[in-house]
Amino acid sequence: MRPAWLCRNCAAPWPCNPAQLHLATEFYGHSIALSFYLAANLQDAIDDLYALGARPDVRALHRRFLGWLSISRRPRRPRRAEAP
Repeated sequence: MRPAWLCRNCAAPWPCNPAQLHLATEFYGHSIALSFYLAANLQDAIDDLYALGARPDVRALHRRFLGWLSISRRPRRPRRAEAP
């Protein structure tokens, strides 16, 4: 729910755990696209909160929107054979 950035289903700060699971499933195999999507939403959240007159904690928002992503969740690329 914008501009407060709360989940429509559970009213927790978005992306809540169920939203994270949904996003991870929806963007499976496309971790870079997921990162860009969340970064764009992070910027929108910052803009919305400033427009409401709030002084958002940008570090906390960064952890909330992007901190749950993990490099270990990305599919690994096959290694190239080294040239002789």
